[in-house]
Formats: sequence, C-alpha cells, structure tokens
Amino acid sequence: MANLLRLRNCFPCPHCHRMTQQYDYIVIGAGSGGVSSAHRAVAYGAKVLVIERGQENDGAGLGGTCVNVGCVPKKIMFNAALHAEMLHSARAYAFKGIEDIKFGAFDWAVMKAKRDAYVKWLNEMYGEGMVEDKVDLVVGAAKFVNNHTVEVNGVQYTAKHILIAVGGVPTMPAIPGIEHAISSDGFFALETQPRKVAVVGAGYIAVELAGIFNALKSDTTVFCRGNQVLRTFDPIVRDLVNTEMEHAGVHFVRESGITAIVRAADGTLTVEATVAGVPSSLHGFDVVLFAIGRTPRTHDLGLAHTDVALSADQFIVVDKQENTSVEGVYAVGDVTTTGWELTPVAIAAGRRLADRLFGGEPDACVHYHQIPTVVFSHPPIGTVGLTEPQAIAEYGAHN
Repeated sequence: MANLLRLRNCFPCPHCHRMTQQYDYIVIGAGSGGVSSAHRAVAYGAKVLVIERGQENDGAGLGGTCVNVGCVPKKIMFNAALHAEMLHSARAYAFKGIEDIKFGAFDWAVMKAKRDAYVKWLNEMYGEGMVEDKVDLVVGAAKFVNNHTVEVNGVQYTAKHILIAVGGVPTMPAIPGIEHAISSDGFFALETQPRKVAVVGAGYIAVELAGIFNALKSDTTVFCRGNQVLRTFDPIVRDLVNTEMEHAGVHFVRESGITAIVRAADGTLTVEATVAGVPSSLHGFDVVLFAIGRTPRTHDLGLAHTDVALSADQFIVVDKQENTSVEGVYAVGDVTTTGWELTPVAIAAGRRLADRLFGGEPDACVHYHQIPTVVFSHPPIGTVGLTEPQAIAEYGAHN
C-alpha cells in the first residue's frame, strides 16, 4: 500500500511551496462519501485531488470509518456472533454432537488477523481505484488557509470546488481514568477477547458491540443513561431489542452516569457511576468501552480561516444540496448537520454533488427522508419512516 501511495502522491519540487497547485475539485477525506464524489467528478472530466489524513496522522485511512473501524469489520464480527448463536440453538434443531459454546471457544486473535487482512485489501482497492481513475492523492492533514485554499505538508492547493468529507471520531467523556477505557474504534484493536466487558452507551453502536461480545460469551454489562437502549427508535422495535438482549444474558445498569474508571491492582477495571442518583461501584471488568456518540472532525481543519458556519456541536451546516455557508465549499457525510451518519447516504450525497457540479444536473441532491436504517443487533432490526410517536405528533392520533 505504501508503494501505491507513493506512485500517486504529489511530490512537489523543492520550490513548490512558493506555488499553489490548481485543481477543479479538492476532496478532503478518502472515506465513502469523498471517494465516491471524486470518482464521479473524474468521470465528468474534472481534475481531482483527494487529501487523506492517513493512519499515521491519526486518520481512519483509505475507505474512512466504514472500511477501517466501522461497517466492514463490524459486520465480520456480527457474522461471527451469528455463528455462535446458531451453534447455541443447533441442538434444539436436532443436531447431534454439538456442544454449546463457552468463553474461549472463539479464537479472537485468529479472527482479528483475518479481519485486518481483509480491511488492508480494501484499503489497497481504494488506492488502486484512484490510480486507475487518475485521481491525485496526497496523504497528510489538510488545513484551510482561506475559503478556497488548503495546505498539506507545506504545499498549498486551490480549487473552485472543495468538498469536506472528513467524518467524525468517537466521543470520549472527560472523566478521571478515561485513559483506561477504549472507544468503539478501540474495539477493533483488541488483541484478545475480554472475559468481562462494560459497554457505555445506548445507541446503535453500543447495542451492536454489546451484542457481539455477549454472543461470543463475554460477560457483558451495558450502562445507559435512560431506561432503554435505542431510545429514538419506534417503541415496538426498541422494546423488542431491550427484551431480547436481556433474555440473551446482557446485564443492564439503567439510569447511570459514569463518573470515573479506576484500575485495580490486579489490572481489572472498576466503573464508578451514579445509578438512579446513588453512587455505585462495579468491579472486575477487563475492558470498558464507550460508545456514546461521535464528534465531527472539524476542530483541526483550519475552518477559523474560512467563513464556513458550524453548528453549536461543531457539525458543518449544509443545505439540501450539501452547500456550506461559503460558495464553492461543500460537505457530505458524518461531518454535516444532515443527521444521517450512514455510509450509503454519504455515497449518494457525494455522487449527487458531483452530478450537480460537473455533470450538468443543477437540481441533483439527496432527499433526506424515508431513508432506511439497519441495526446489527441481536436480533437485527431495521426501520424506515416515522416512528409511531412521530406520526402521532405530525398527523394526530386519529389518523
């Protein structure tokens, strides 16, 4: 992969720092939304530069969150967990000679090696695709120096159109001992399976990872602020998942707020929390994982040197056509205020944007309604459209 990147990387001459290199389209971020937009723009004849932070600069790498620390490796682990559940139920379907799995039956290290190899192959496919389509690639941290110029590795680049598609990073709370915990990204770095794990969060990432741990026979506890997980989902779906997770053996600590993580002398972790307002301590965890949301990666883009507007929680404000507050600067994916942190949505938005900018389709855009979403929980669920409470609020209970 390193050789591939060197082939396409822009290596300026010693004096190029005095010049600004010109492109039709600059894409910051080589994740799903950015790369799909770059390929579509090149197909229309645009000269395109993709800037990827790279793992050496604390980025996700080619393919972004989905390929490296999201959808792809998560689904591999989900499928492993499904196999564990099928083994668990096999005897009930009259299969002989099959024992229920116990902790340790799953070789976490072997699966991690296979999973990492697959992700590496996908990284290479992303890089080779850009070579084939003649998309220029620079690896480094991009920073805006003004509304239409970015700087990477001491070289400045400018374009009439710039797309920000940098995604987000896991949110970690500022509490004592947080250095002992991991994020959802850290899940994919675990070399061994924890015997006892705490998952903090109530959204789809927390639910998915807790389900994987539990199915593979880690003793799993979920800490959630409210009384249920997936609070924004339809009550029927939400209640089903809560009930089934409990039935499968997941422990819940409800109405809890984590105040500290403490490492004991034996290396295990204690979770200090308030539970229904009462201070509590839960001991003996091998891993504490926080999955409490994601933060847009806007803090180090140099946006203070631009007029790009941010929301109160630092997402880039966009309209229905992915325009920011600066003409010629756009944003797609998890970094935006659209509220849809889904790979297919980012891909669609990136392609529609390129259609509009370079393909002669001035009205092209994604319609951010009736978008289906799936949670790889145990059992898996899906939803589309309004929840029942939302429908009642919008149309009335009698309609």
